Amino acid sequence: MRTTEVLVVGGGSVGLATAVFLSHHGVGTLLVERNVGPQAHPRATGIGVRTAEMLREVGLAGAMDAVALDWSAGALGRVRARTLADLAETAPPAPAVPRQAPYSPVALRGPCPQNRLDPVLLAAARERGATVACGTGLASFTQDEEGVTAVLSTGERVRARYLVAADGVRSGVRAALGVGLTGPGALTEPGQNILFRADLRELVRGRHFVACEITDPAAPGMLVTIDGEKEWVFLTGLDREPAPALIRAATGVPDLEVEILSTLVWRARAQVAERFAQGRVFLAGDASHAVPPLGAFGLNTGVADGHNLAWKLALVLRGEAGPALLGTYDAERRPVASLTMEQALVRTSDPALHWGHGPAAAEARARAGALNAPVVHLGQRYVSAAVIDPRPGLPSAEDVVACLDGSPGSRMPHAWVSEGVSTLDLVRSRFTVFTRRSGGAVWTAEAARLGLDVHAVDLAEIPPGGALLVRPDGYVAWRAEGAPERLGGVLDRLLARGQDG
Repeated sequence: MRTTEVLVVGGGSVGLATAVFLSHHGVGTLLVERNVGPQAHPRATGIGVRTAEMLREVGLAGAMDAVALDWSAGALGRVRARTLADLAETAPPAPAVPRQAPYSPVALRGPCPQNRLDPVLLAAARERGATVACGTGLASFTQDEEGVTAVLSTGERVRARYLVAADGVRSGVRAALGVGLTGPGALTEPGQNILFRADLRELVRGRHFVACEITDPAAPGMLVTIDGEKEWVFLTGLDREPAPALIRAATGVPDLEVEILSTLVWRARAQVAERFAQGRVFLAGDASHAVPPLGAFGLNTGVADGHNLAWKLALVLRGEAGPALLGTYDAERRPVASLTMEQALVRTSDPALHWGHGPAAAEARARAGALNAPVVHLGQRYVSAAVIDPRPGLPSAEDVVACLDGSPGSRMPHAWVSEGVSTLDLVRSRFTVFTRRSGGAVWTAEAARLGLDVHAVDLAEIPPGGALLVRPDGYVAWRAEGAPERLGGVLDRLLARGQDG
């Protein structure tokens, strides 16, 4: 029987990212994926700032940037035209896209579809020590107090300490656990997602877009950018034949050379699992939440699941934290998934709430209860036993910087401390203390005794004479107002030392 510390089921973007994060923390990981390799047919294209920060943490910023589309010269969001040819004649040139956000160290060039991202994640998982078995599925599993015993589709038996299910919206693991779903469920009738190859560079030159709604009655649907040149997706109803003639009608180019690569049946869903963990089994990604596509929240929320869980599993497996720490995964990620689903639903009813800019758009979002997209990606806060005195609620629905104020449960504020080095980079995937440059020396001895790094930085969010204790995932665990004597006890509390799981 093969043994591993963590068995990851599902090798899509979320499963692969989870394997990367686990391996980054030194956790022995086996990932099984029933398909023979990464899917050529992308289901998501938008990588958010927070996901890019997580990939930066594990050394993949350059690799992701290399495969992302270069839209630095300009890009549109969602547009609408009778055909793509009509858009080329009527749309103004796309505005330049600012790469560097003031609240993050990452600089996004443009979208990074799954068929570009997944090979990067697969290589990184293997390079960091994970075993990835493609063409191998999960047949069954049982769990007990000590671990999980799984039977693979090959007949091989695997004994793991924990199992992470990233096996999609129809998760077999979730079904086997008997975990129910909340939310409206299916939002649309089934449609088809057609991946095709055609050279559309002349039509989109200077007018790159995320998605273009095609209104021609002969080919109604949504044209989605994959590489912005020769690879595209067309979303339309099942009543249309996925043939070159349909793509020619949608683009408005009668003699266009078209190659249909693949077709998937899909439907938008909004649902969240009733619990994200049961015993030694954890649900992540679409297995735990399905989010409507508008907003590009689904994939990014799933990657954050794996990032949140990986460091907790690592510390428990090493005996540095009590098993009760793992209970904070559901406590932290399920509320985030529910709020994210709700935000995607609000946008689905009025897409302008997502794509709009300026004061008028902000006012419309306020009336509809919609958060600005950066707040959805970065501003949400954790409330759990892994945060001391959390500050729930968002101080701003529009300004993500106001949400990143150093409050316990929020993502650590970003500031440049030297050329190319952010405060987030100083965390280095471990508990870290941040003090002010003046008056921070008192923390050094106590932090050193506990094996923690201390960094003195100029951040207004740090109380004078106090400190921020930041978790390995970059979230503030404790904001100390005074001297460091409590630091050891706080760390024991955060890590559930001496508590039962």
